[in-house]
Amino acid sequence: MRGVRGLVRARSHPARRTTAGIGALLLALVVALVPLPRSGDRAEAAEADSSAMTLPGTKGPYDDFSSLRVTVHQTEHLRNQGLEVSWTGGKPTSDDSAIANFLQVMQCWGDDPAGPGREQCVFGFNQPGGEARDTWNRRLVAGSDPGETEYTQDNGNFSPFVPFRPVEGAATDSESDTTYFGPNDTNAESMLKTGADGTGSAIFELHTALQAPHLGCGAVDASDTRSTPRSCWLVVVPRGEYEIEGDRNGKLDTSPLSRTNWDRRIVFPLGFDAVGDTCEPDKAERRIIGSELLTDAMSSWQTVLCTGGDTRFSFTQSGEDRARAAVTQPSATSPGLAVTVDPVEPVDGAATVVHAPLAVSGLALGFLWEDSGREVEWVRELRMTPRLLAKLLTQSYVTGVRFWSVDTVGPPGHLAGNPESLLRDPEFLALNPVMEGRAERSVPYGIVLPGENSDTNRLMWRYLQSDKDAREFLNGKEDPWGMKINPYYTDLALGADAPDHFPKADPTETRVDGTNGMWAMYTGAEIVPYAENLHDAAQRVRRGYSGQTTDVSLCQECASGGKLTGERRGQGGRRVMGLSDVASADRLRLDVVALPNADGEFVKPTNASLLKAVATMKDSAVPGVKAPDPARATGGAYPLTAVAYAAGSVDRPEAEREDYARMIRYAAGAGQTQGLVPGQLPPGYAPLPAAMREQAVKAATDLEKGVVTAPAGSSGAEGGSSAGGDGAGTGGGLSQAGSDRADAGGATTVGGGADASAAPDGSAPPGTSAGSGQEKTVASSGGLTPADILGAVRWVLLGVLIAGAAAALAGPVMLRLSVRKAAVTAD
Repeated sequence: MRGVRGLVRARSHPARRTTAGIGALLLALVVALVPLPRSGDRAEAAEADSSAMTLPGTKGPYDDFSSLRVTVHQTEHLRNQGLEVSWTGGKPTSDDSAIANFLQVMQCWGDDPAGPGREQCVFGFNQPGGEARDTWNRRLVAGSDPGETEYTQDNGNFSPFVPFRPVEGAATDSESDTTYFGPNDTNAESMLKTGADGTGSAIFELHTALQAPHLGCGAVDASDTRSTPRSCWLVVVPRGEYEIEGDRNGKLDTSPLSRTNWDRRIVFPLGFDAVGDTCEPDKAERRIIGSELLTDAMSSWQTVLCTGGDTRFSFTQSGEDRARAAVTQPSATSPGLAVTVDPVEPVDGAATVVHAPLAVSGLALGFLWEDSGREVEWVRELRMTPRLLAKLLTQSYVTGVRFWSVDTVGPPGHLAGNPESLLRDPEFLALNPVMEGRAERSVPYGIVLPGENSDTNRLMWRYLQSDKDAREFLNGKEDPWGMKINPYYTDLALGADAPDHFPKADPTETRVDGTNGMWAMYTGAEIVPYAENLHDAAQRVRRGYSGQTTDVSLCQECASGGKLTGERRGQGGRRVMGLSDVASADRLRLDVVALPNADGEFVKPTNASLLKAVATMKDSAVPGVKAPDPARATGGAYPLTAVAYAAGSVDRPEAEREDYARMIRYAAGAGQTQGLVPGQLPPGYAPLPAAMREQAVKAATDLEKGVVTAPAGSSGAEGGSSAGGDGAGTGGGLSQAGSDRADAGGATTVGGGADASAAPDGSAPPGTSAGSGQEKTVASSGGLTPADILGAVRWVLLGVLIAGAAAALAGPVMLRLSVRKAAVTAD
């Protein structure tokens, strides 16, 4: 009877069941078609930080700044980086020679919760247009500010100024005292101009205690490495049209540090992450050496890895050849783990070396290109071909070896007929028509290149060789406009060989004359000097000073009476281009040149383009270790992508191998969660694809056990190498083998302990909430974004709804068929 009653109920409402089934199908269709949230490219997503702060201006005696709103786009987890500052509600900066309506920005230290004193701020020595005015420095015009009662002409002080007082040490004794900072290393911005719509923006370079010990930002108590890092301040002083006493002459000539101007300041607190060695020095050390591509990641992982245990890891940034030698030819004091791009290749009779992928990044060509005008105009987009890069890297433009003296002595004979600079090269102008008509010397004279030998330098040369036009130029063929390679480079075979360095082969000397008969000689190496490394090149770009020394100053001990010096140009005249790693370019907020890949598509480094490049890579000489190959970079791939691998020998002592394995597991797990919090993967890296993370975990296990296990389908590791296949592989790449910085500065020291063995599941580091907005992973890299999660859920839900709908419809249909059959039978 119970079954019959159920049947009766079903038969009594067939329309309701049919309607429900159709409704479920419609709902399934809606779920399938609803748009997903974007799986944001993490390189861009990480820029949005929840610690952004907006503050208003105030009304002054004459100028009213109450409508001004200034936003600092990040105020926590800061380091040496570019910091975006933007504003609205300002009065437009005049389009003539007036000096009015602009912002002045400076970094300060200070322990008072209310903010810093003016003596604690770095300001001065940055003179827009090279014009010396009190507006740009610390000198106070005597009697010009009725509110100034502290720094006056009393007590015989005929040139009052606001001294700078460092966090440690004596205060400066004059406005021109460069004890702590000067023209080439101040980060103060003297004149940020406002556009016609009342808005503006700029990138401010923040300094930590490593770049500016006098500020001490991010420093920790040496006696307690777990103490809170020193915080600092960003101070914005808006300037209007009136001088302090109501004079409206159109050219402000008083310092922002003068009391009345200072009282209009807008103050932002800045929270810095710890810099330097924050691990307890009594912990056992495990040394790592190698590629700069991993430096920023290691600097971030340091804090979390250092939270427990009795081991710490120290990372020494070095050329990869040296790192490989530490593995193949170890001494008693050699580091136990190397980080390389090209693998450690097999050596007969030596122990097996395990390779574990740690990070995906690459090279970036960053630039700062300003032009003076009504507003400082920044060139933000540039395209370059491999042949244009080849011209710059071979000093084939006249400005690569001689610049100001061209007007008097002409170009060197061996470069006769070549363009003076990029701005006279038809190839460059065709790609960048916005550059037409700009002043001849308003151009970077070359590329700031790292002085270190590195695998990544080889990658750049391989990129040039992968392009037919660039390869032919390097081999001596003229470009279509008649430009030829600098003959000093023709014997270097750069069209075929890929050196691990960037030679400056042209020895041409040019004389520069100073006053009173003094003179000096310069070469191309003084026009665009080498940087120490990739990060140093990025810093030079951010500061707008390549390190050029082609001026002459008095030198009493020199036979010529002069020596070479140099000074950064003022705002509006800074133009520098440099080769950097992607992580440094990202952290310093550099504009990056778009480069053509093998398809001819102009691409910039993003998470998507880096991962697409990894997907095109084939194995190197060591299976499982991917070789960067610009010639294969297609389908949106960025051509200068590389993977940093850890390489460790299985014959190291057991305790060492266990510690290194813990570090690798953390790097492949929680260390692949991208964000700004210490312990996460900084912007500028694309998290490892899932297969590479699995490969790294397996490599860690093999290293820990000291016995290499071959993956399924492999012939094993005996006698050479195995694993990996042509994908990322499930096993570590195997072979047989026998300038330091922390937060972009000194030695990167990473501590390892209990937390270093965190499971490789991408979970957030300790102390980081899952909803902080500062962690994000990409599905193609082994993690899941909200879009990926909803995408998976909606298809599961779709299947459930369709199945339910089918069942709902099937019941009435079957019942109707059964009724119809019963009726036929009855007949």
